[in-house]
Amino acid sequence: MTAQLTVRTDRQRHVLRRLPWWIAAIVLVGIALLWIFPFLWMLSASLKDNMEMFTGGLKLWPDKFVWANYARAWNDAHFGRYLINTVLVTVITVVIVTIRCATAGYVLARYRFRGSKVFLGILVATLFVPTGYTIIPVVKISMQLHLIDSLGGMILALSGGAYVSAILIYYGYFRQIPRELEEAAVVDGAGFFRTFFSVMLPLAMPVTASVAVLTFITTWNAFFLPLVFTFSRPELRTVSVGMQAFVGETATDWSGMAAAGVISIVPVVVLFIILQRSFVEGISGAVKS
Repeated sequence: MTAQLTVRTDRQRHVLRRLPWWIAAIVLVGIALLWIFPFLWMLSASLKDNMEMFTGGLKLWPDKFVWANYARAWNDAHFGRYLINTVLVTVITVVIVTIRCATAGYVLARYRFRGSKVFLGILVATLFVPTGYTIIPVVKISMQLHLIDSLGGMILALSGGAYVSAILIYYGYFRQIPRELEEAAVVDGAGFFRTFFSVMLPLAMPVTASVAVLTFITTWNAFFLPLVFTFSRPELRTVSVGMQAFVGETATDWSGMAAAGVISIVPVVVLFIILQRSFVEGISGAVKS
C-alpha cells in the first residue's frame, strides 16, 4: 500500500514538472486576482456615488469618478485627525510591545529558573482566553488611574496585553542562537542589558520585523478599547472607531465609508510591502526551532 502511494506521488510530481510554466502562471495570477478582489472592489466603491455602488454590482470601473468621497472622508468625517491619532497610538504601542516581548522571550529561552516551564505553559493557555473577557478589568483599572479619555491611557491599555504569540516567536528564535555569543559578550564585560540590546536583539531583527508587523496590524485595527477610551472625547478616535461617523440615524454614507476604508488600509499595505521579506524570514526562523 505504501509503495503504491509512493508511486502515485512520484507520478503526480512528474506530471506537475512537465506542465508548461505559463499554465502555472495563469493559475497563480487567477488566485492572486481572486485574493485581492475585495480590496479592488472597495477601491472602486470609494470612487462611486451611493446609487452606482449598489446598482453597479461587481463592476470595478466606475461610470463617473467621485473624488469628493475622499475629501468628505478626510475633512467632514475628520479622518485626517483620526489618522494622526492612530499612527501615534500604533507606533508607540509597537515599540513598547516589541521591547517587552523580546525581553520576555529572551529570558524564557536563555535562562532556566524555578517555574519557567509552568510560566510558559500558562502563557500558552492564555491564547485560548477570548479578548472580550479582559476589556472590563482593563477599563476599570484605567478609570481608577484616571487614564480614560486620553491617548496615553489607550496606549497603555493596548500595549499591556499578553501578546503571547510575539513572546513565543522570540522564544523560538532565541533558543536556536549559540550560547557562545553570550559567553563572548560576558567575557568582554557585558551585563544582561548590554548583551541583550547589543548582541541578541540585533540578531533577531527578522523576528522583530515580524512582531512589529503583527502588532501594527492588531493595534491599527483595534476597535473595542479605542471605542471605550474615546466615548466622551470624539477627537481622540482612531480610524477604526471613526468609521461610525458615516453611519447616521436614517442613512449610511457607504461611498464615504469605502473611501475611509481605503485611507485606513493603505499604511498597513505599505508597511507590509516594505517589511515583507523580513516578516517571512522571521516567521520561518522561529518555526524552524
